[in-house]
Amino acid sequence: MRIFKKQLLVSIALLASFNVWAVSHDSLHLFGYQEFEKSNLSMFPQWLSVLERHVKNLAQARDCSSTAFNRCDLKQWLVFLDSIRGLSRKQQIEAVNRRANKKAYVLDIENYGVADYWATPKEFLINSGDCEDYAIIKMLSMKWLGYDVNKMRIVVVQDTNLRTAHAVMSIQRAGDVYILDNQIPEVLSHHAIFHYVPVYSLNENHWWMHVPK
Repeated sequence: MRIFKKQLLVSIALLASFNVWAVSHDSLHLFGYQEFEKSNLSMFPQWLSVLERHVKNLAQARDCSSTAFNRCDLKQWLVFLDSIRGLSRKQQIEAVNRRANKKAYVLDIENYGVADYWATPKEFLINSGDCEDYAIIKMLSMKWLGYDVNKMRIVVVQDTNLRTAHAVMSIQRAGDVYILDNQIPEVLSHHAIFHYVPVYSLNENHWWMHVPK
């Protein structure tokens, strides 16, 4: 996470110097910050890889055997998601957040031998993972439940309490933006969280840089 964030900040500085940013016309003002929108996701190869690999994992989920390379974890997760389809959106969001947060926190270096690796939901369910992996499975779970992908984001923040980079998921509902966080058990409005400084956010179609107003 730290290495990836440094690389991104360098790229942001270069892009800003060429004056190619456009202010988002539908800004969420996440955590009280202004945002600038871009549609080119090529700067985020790990995120694009997650989306591609997740589609393949979903296609293979029906074949549930107990080998090391094809386990039942994803199929069982999809069964859980189908079991909450009848709940309200608020209840679905809370259920997904609560269920994902039960997984153990494991650093990428321990799981994959690298400092920063973005895992698919299947990989997270098998290996557990770190902050962005919780955010990814929550977003893709809500997508599976039919939620608009344009109303959700992965948000990379600076945690001013712990003085480190962190990732959460944001979701728009009922005129507010709510944060799903592996460090906070409750789903809270972004207005109720004061120790996060947003750096960038993204979904399947766009990404945003966040700066003070």
